[in-house]
Amino acid sequence: MTGRYSADSLRSMATALLGAAGMDPEHARDTADVLVEGDLLGHTTHGLALLAAYLGELETGALRRRGAYRVVNERGASALWDGERLAGPWLTLRAIEDAMARAEHLGAGTVVIRRSHHIACLAAYLTRATDRGFALLLACSDPNSASVAPHGGLKPVFTPDPIAFGVPTSTEPVLIDLSASLTTNGMTARLHKHGQRLAHPWLLDAAGNATDDPAVLFTEPRGTILPAGGVDAGHKGYALALIVEMLTGGLAGFGRADPKEGWGATVCVQVWDPQAFGGTAAFERQADWLAASCRENPPRPGFDRVRLPGQRGLALKRAQLERGVQLQEDIMPSLVPWASKLGVPLPGPV
Repeated sequence: MTGRYSADSLRSMATALLGAAGMDPEHARDTADVLVEGDLLGHTTHGLALLAAYLGELETGALRRRGAYRVVNERGASALWDGERLAGPWLTLRAIEDAMARAEHLGAGTVVIRRSHHIACLAAYLTRATDRGFALLLACSDPNSASVAPHGGLKPVFTPDPIAFGVPTSTEPVLIDLSASLTTNGMTARLHKHGQRLAHPWLLDAAGNATDDPAVLFTEPRGTILPAGGVDAGHKGYALALIVEMLTGGLAGFGRADPKEGWGATVCVQVWDPQAFGGTAAFERQADWLAASCRENPPRPGFDRVRLPGQRGLALKRAQLERGVQLQEDIMPSLVPWASKLGVPLPGPV
């Protein structure tokens, strides 16, 4: 069940499984595209590793199979949608398209989505905007769960609260995808499942001691994930989490202050058209200068070079499109029961 798989075969498999589980064909295609893109870029905890869980959510009805979002509020440059617990990737891609259309006319466009299902890897969306010359900010929180405590505290309040930012340059884009925490729920769950530890003490146990053992998140009393900056400078990640929460739950008017509805997401999409500001050429001139200054910076000991955010992921994507996608070893086994139940064949390695 290990090996490399063609990206097209993985997209077809994911689309077929989701469709056989009852998901609307367009929603299934978009979800499959985003999941495979996550693996292509190397975000292996937020790619096809999520597919079995999504199928389980479809089976229980926690992820709605079909339908449309509802526009709650709208002005010229902005909109709030109720996602009606539909597929997060489909909703987010529609929101990006909508925000880009607003930006073309008004310079910037913002769409906030409440009551979306999970949206997978944020980096997987960025080139949808940068390939068309737009800058995109994407932020997400999950009001259903909490695993990150505020700096100086012990009780979890936030999720890892990811935020992503993509900008075009005259060559390849800069793709930033980070969390307000030192690690993610997906990574700690994977390491805990395999009896492994984190590379550094990025967690706190229930007594407030820093640790690299993910088991503290799965045993009572539970520990927490440290905010970005860790024990010493976690006020930075704490502040970033508050920004993400206000861009998502705050603007949506729906979040942690409301009853839990299940695994999901509150999403903020904001798009800028550089042409409406200093102009596309001027934007790229600034972006190119910054990119070159970072890439050409002399590396400190232990580094062979300075890379830009997204540079490694884009190179990995090119290589995996040519040689096949390397999946985590437990992904295909997790899909075997679903393939059997739904009558969908799994692809073989290339």
